[in-house]
Amino acid sequence: MSGVTGGSVTTAFSETIRMATAGAHRGAERSGFLAALLAGALPVEAYGRLAVQHRAVYKALESFNWAMSMDDIAGEFVHDDVVRLPALERDVVAVLGPDWRERPEALPVPATLEYCDRIRAVGHEWPAGWVAHQYVRYLGDLSGGFYVGARIEAVFGLDASNGTAFYDFPKVDDPDAWKNDYRRRLDEAPWDHAEQERFVAEVLEAYRLNTEIFAQLEEPA
Repeated sequence: MSGVTGGSVTTAFSETIRMATAGAHRGAERSGFLAALLAGALPVEAYGRLAVQHRAVYKALESFNWAMSMDDIAGEFVHDDVVRLPALERDVVAVLGPDWRERPEALPVPATLEYCDRIRAVGHEWPAGWVAHQYVRYLGDLSGGFYVGARIEAVFGLDASNGTAFYDFPKVDDPDAWKNDYRRRLDEAPWDHAEQERFVAEVLEAYRLNTEIFAQLEEPA
């Protein structure tokens, strides 16, 4: 998928990922729930419900940060500057209240539980698969996530101090530079062709689960 073949440079692995998953990425962005939320057609509790799903996913993902930092390859992708769980903890309390766990919005939808199980499975057995899920989350957060955060702030009158800390990256000075460096590390990772194909398949699985979460959020809490 990347490297040099027959004297010619092939497509960089990061570009291969982008091209192979572009359709799935667009599908995840076309959520009816998300469109309604950003249009102001849903109450703030619906945003709180989304934050609850994110909290569960990032708790599963980031619980492996320390273990992955010990891995020769996956350790190159572990960076404290983008950790999201503490921000999500604050957002959920700010939006749903300190008793949020007792509210119906606190229940993860089935797709979120499936997503978390998948992250934990690869986290225990396959570091590259864990990186695939990290790739989907953090590069999305540092791209379209900024638009989503700005719209939520405009619609509900929130900011990073009272509900949208998840979308604020105070430790990332240049998001584009951060993403480019991440892509460079993907290109340099010493995965063979078979491992790269597995990685792309796992990215597609992450997008599928994200899309399913949005679909299930359209159902009442």
